[in-house]
Amino acid sequence: YEGKLTKALAEPVEALLDSASEDTWPAIRKLLQRETKAAVSGLESAISTFELDEATEKELLLRLENHGRSVVESKAREEAARILIRMKDRFSTLFSRDADSLPRVWTGKEDIKAITKTARSASMKLLSTMAAIRLDEDGDNIDTTLSFALVDAARPGTTDRSIQSLDPLASSSWERVPEERTLISPVQCKSLWRQFKAETEYTVTQAIAAQEANKRNNNWLPPPWALAAMVVLGFNEFMTLLRNPLYLGVMFVVFLVGKAIWVQLDIANEFRNGFLPALLSLSTKFVPTIMNILKRLADEGQAPAAPERQRETE
Repeated sequence: YEGKLTKALAEPVEALLDSASEDTWPAIRKLLQRETKAAVSGLESAISTFELDEATEKELLLRLENHGRSVVESKAREEAARILIRMKDRFSTLFSRDADSLPRVWTGKEDIKAITKTARSASMKLLSTMAAIRLDEDGDNIDTTLSFALVDAARPGTTDRSIQSLDPLASSSWERVPEERTLISPVQCKSLWRQFKAETEYTVTQAIAAQEANKRNNNWLPPPWALAAMVVLGFNEFMTLLRNPLYLGVMFVVFLVGKAIWVQLDIANEFRNGFLPALLSLSTKFVPTIMNILKRLADEGQAPAAPERQRETE
C-alpha cells in the first residue's frame, strides 16, 4: 500500500508543482487527502482478517498516512533543488511563444516590456510556490514578500528611503513558516532571482535587437521632422510646379519609369540582405532592366500598327 500511494502521488505532485499557481498547494492537499484516504481504507480492510490489536492497527494506518506526506515533501524538495532551471524554462516559454504556443516573430509591434514583466511574474510565482511546504492550511505571506522585494522595489517610482532601506529578504527564515517546512530561504530567493535575471537578460536583449532591425528594414520613410522640413523648404518649388503643368507631366513620367524600375529590380527585397550586397546586385541588373523596359515600350508602340498594315493589304 505504501508503493501504491507513492505511485499515486509522485507524478501528479510533480505536475502540480510545475504549473505553480495560487491553487497549487490546495490541489496537492486535496490530492494527498484523497489518495491517502483510499490507501488507508484498503489497508484497513486488508489487515482486518489478521486480528491485530487496536494499537498495532492504528500504528500501521498512521505509518501509511505519514508515508503519503513524506512522498509529497520529498518530491517538493526535489523540485526546489532545480528551481532555477524551472524558472528559466517558464520564462523562455512565455517570452518566446505567443498565446497559441507559436514562436514569436519580433515585427516591431510587440510590447517587449509587458511581455518580459508577464514572464518574470510567472517565474516569480513558481519561486513563491516552491519556497515552502504548505500541506497545512496555515497562511503565509511569501508571495507578497517576494512581489514587494523583487518587483515593486525595482520600480523607478519607489523613492521612499524607508522602503528602499528595508530588505524583507535579508533573513534566513520566513514569517509564520517553521524551519522544517522551508524549502528556499528568503536570502536564497534573492540570490536565485539575481542569477535568474542575469541569465535571461540576453534573451530580452536579443528580442529588442531583432525588433529594432525589423523596424529599420520595414521603415523606408524619413522621420517626421524631415518630412516637415521638406514641406516648408520646398514650398516655392511646389508653387512653380502648379504654375507650369509641363513640370507635372515630366514628373509623372519620371515617377512611372522609376516605379517600373523599382518593381523590376525588387529594390526593397534586395536591401534586406544588406547595403553592400544590394548595391552589387542592383549594379548588375540595372542595365538589363532598363533595356527590358524600353523593349516593352517599343513592342507596345508597334502593336497598334499591325492591324493597320493588315487592313491596307486587304
